[in-house]
Amino acid sequence: MSETALKARGAAAPSGDANRWKALVFIALAQLMVVLDATIVNIALPSAQQDLGISDGNRQWVVTAYALAFGGLLLFGGRIADLWGRKRAFVLGLAGFAAASALGGAATSGSMMFGARALQGVFGALLAPAALSLLAVMFTDAKERAKAFGIYGAIAGGGGAVGLILGGFLTEYLDWRWTFFVNVPFAFVAAAGAYFVIREPEGGRNRSPLDIPGVVLSTLGLVSLVYGFTRAESDGWGDAVTVSMFVASAVLLVAFALVESRVKAPLLPLRVVTDRNRGGIYLSLGLAIIGMFGLFLFLTYYLQVVKGYTPVKTGFAFLPMVAGMITGSTQIGARLMTRVPARLLMGPGFLVAALGMLILTQLKIDSSYTTQLLPAMLLLGLGMGTAFMPAMSLATQGVQPRDAGVASAMVNTSQQVGGAIGTALLNTIAASATTSYITDHIGGAAGRPQQELVKLQGMVHGYSTAIWFAVGILTLASVIAFTFVNAGRPGSTPVASGEGAEDELPVPVVAH
Repeated sequence: MSETALKARGAAAPSGDANRWKALVFIALAQLMVVLDATIVNIALPSAQQDLGISDGNRQWVVTAYALAFGGLLLFGGRIADLWGRKRAFVLGLAGFAAASALGGAATSGSMMFGARALQGVFGALLAPAALSLLAVMFTDAKERAKAFGIYGAIAGGGGAVGLILGGFLTEYLDWRWTFFVNVPFAFVAAAGAYFVIREPEGGRNRSPLDIPGVVLSTLGLVSLVYGFTRAESDGWGDAVTVSMFVASAVLLVAFALVESRVKAPLLPLRVVTDRNRGGIYLSLGLAIIGMFGLFLFLTYYLQVVKGYTPVKTGFAFLPMVAGMITGSTQIGARLMTRVPARLLMGPGFLVAALGMLILTQLKIDSSYTTQLLPAMLLLGLGMGTAFMPAMSLATQGVQPRDAGVASAMVNTSQQVGGAIGTALLNTIAASATTSYITDHIGGAAGRPQQELVKLQGMVHGYSTAIWFAVGILTLASVIAFTFVNAGRPGSTPVASGEGAEDELPVPVVAH
């Protein structure tokens, strides 16, 4: 849309905002904080579990509580940002995230830690869509917009590596609690900068009434689903409460779909997810994250508990996977996504990741990092990076202007919910397999050293069993990508058509 047309609609051209590049610094800093938090906590988890007396069956809630709150409330958070104003939601999200981080660092029990992580997820769900929305309204020139989101994405991708290493240093040389406290200065600087620098364009709020039934039904349905998986670990798949959680989840999510099809201003318009390509992308990405998320938890414990790595060494051990993801997304996915259909990158990408996972099914106590873990991590990173890049681009292609933000948020939602389910499901499978192995073999162990060896063998057996399931899940993601995603090259058609289409360019979503 021309500048004249924009002025005719009474909208100030955001390209005239001299502070937009300064604002990008503080928005990117907030994104870095969120990404750092996700990886730092994985490194600190073994130490935190020991200090707080968290059981093996409950430890995944440190990760799941955050992922579920974030994923379950992300669409709602985006809607609140549109209603209240993006700058206000951004600053409030930062303040709440900092307070929740301080609470997590001061935790004296597992319950307090779980609550702090859930609060981080709640405020993260407000912060993330507000940040993306601010970038979208402040950078409207195509070249500037691409550059801004490129910087934002690079910081988010590099933040994962920084988090792994920083988490190791903080855990080893200070205390695991500092992996939470470190968020406070990040949030303070970003909030202060945003308050004084960001000038949100006028007239961009959405005054439609909130879809409260949709928020309640979707959140309760997802919580019931993940709790069902977690409950299955300790009480079995046939336990009455476990089954009732799965039934309740199904009922609630079906009711959510029915409500969304009837209300005037739905939280999630069904037209966004019923499109063949977008539906295939959301489903395949969600499955891929289910397969990936549990792996981070398993490898962290394998390296620290079984191999005896320090937290710092563990952080460096993960770098090949991060390097593979960056290479796959920037050197393979980004270069090819305008030349070949998305399914020819997504399908093979998920298969390459499955191959890396297949190597890890052969884990043993004495497995070599150089000959087994290193190539597996590189393949996982390359495959996922290659698949994710075109998926992010295609996820908002062809949507109506009014749905572009929801379509972007759905990508992030599918990843976060997939992460919550993946951690719970794979942890359940691993714990069950470990218990069965130890029960079958502990009787033949003579003396305490042999018994400890059997326990370690049982732990590794549980990990490899769960990783086999992850291989199958990634393979299924590949099949779905090949089957459902039939669109041409990303970018070969406009994102939206009709009046105002130029104002709704695709917004890339970065996984946290």
